[in-house]
Amino acid sequence: QVQLVESGGGLVQPGGSLRLSCVVSGSFWRINTMGWYRQAPGKQREAVADITSGGSINYIDSVKGRFTISRDNAKNTVFLQMNSLKPEDTADYYCKVEALVASGLTYRALEVWGQGTLVTVSS
Repeated sequence: QVQLVESGGGLVQPGGSLRLSCVVSGSFWRINTMGWYRQAPGKQREAVADITSGGSINYIDSVKGRFTISRDNAKNTVFLQMNSLKPEDTADYYCKVEALVASGLTYRALEVWGQGTLVTVSS
């Protein structure tokens, strides 16, 4: 019904940059909040950043000033620009969106996750 495809992960040296993208496709009426999560080996998944349909943004403290989340509503895409990367940023990064999908005569909110993209920060 709603699919997410992430891209942009890879291996980068400390201090380097990567840009993650997440494209939403399928059948939906509107996308509300779009966000990025990450899960490092042996750790719980944590929210990194999110952006609402109105443009309000939240970041986890550890990435403030280094990561920037943005969205292109015309292309149903959310981005995560990651600068000054540190080894502790190494993780699988997942995109999550809340989409409004048709449900009978009304709409319901549907949370959809991407498959993840691996970011490795190492020298």
